[in-house]
Amino acid sequence: MKKPLVGALFAVLLLGAGVAPATAATAQETTSPSAVKEKAGPAAVKEKARPKAVDFAGTVALSNCSGSVVRTPDSQPDDPALVLSNGHCMETGFPGPGEVVVDQPSSRSFTLLNASGSGVGTLRASKISYGTMTDTDISVYQLTRTYAQIESTYGIKALELNAAHPVEGTAITVVSGYWKRTYSCNIDGFVYRLKEGAWTWKDSVRYTSACRTIGGTSGSPVVDNATGKVVAVNNTGNENGLECADNNPCEVDENGDVTVREGINYAQQTYGLVPCIGAGNEFDLDRPGCELPKP
Repeated sequence: MKKPLVGALFAVLLLGAGVAPATAATAQETTSPSAVKEKAGPAAVKEKARPKAVDFAGTVALSNCSGSVVRTPDSQPDDPALVLSNGHCMETGFPGPGEVVVDQPSSRSFTLLNASGSGVGTLRASKISYGTMTDTDISVYQLTRTYAQIESTYGIKALELNAAHPVEGTAITVVSGYWKRTYSCNIDGFVYRLKEGAWTWKDSVRYTSACRTIGGTSGSPVVDNATGKVVAVNNTGNENGLECADNNPCEVDENGDVTVREGINYAQQTYGLVPCIGAGNEFDLDRPGCELPKP
């Protein structure tokens, strides 16, 4: 995982705020897409509609990681807002293999960022709604404020979780609230099993090589450039070419064959969260379609 950071320093632990880190490399800042034009007559030229450039609005900085304020397609304005990050970013430390945290009290604070990456206020958790490093690497905090209250105070809306499995080749942006940097690349493919040290994750997202995420980017939302929706959460990368070790995850296919990709970074899909979140933004692991690990 990307080692977690302590203040502005790298922790000796795994990447981001947890396990295997991605190798440190220069971040590529996202800029607005260039306009695409087409002929509309002898002298007229009109511009096609284009997606809005991905920015920092709705992302947050944790003490050691990155994150984002998120909502499901069914979340309501008066629901308590949710913050998404990694399981290895939790203040309680890395959950062990098979460990699942549900509805654990928390008063953790988050710095909310605006579109330009400036901190505009502090949000506070009431609890860790869900957290694990088994099958995935996710933490979701419930906040003391609603979406409506956050938007009214700061003019910032939550990012929406995409309810569908992402697609290979999709252009994405990893948005780090901790570093106030963005990384642009594509989804290179999906990994049957990603193994790092004691942890194993399923159906992980592999980035193309342009996303050279670093420690502190753990928990960053991975945004589909075309829709602006969150499709994954950044969590790890192979730093040194080691096999299946801390900060050096390996890919394991259906036949048990192992592949090591030094310098390549990964994320965990988030569409599986959507079926598990019910009315009032409460987690219900028994809801139809919910396949997250249970305690």
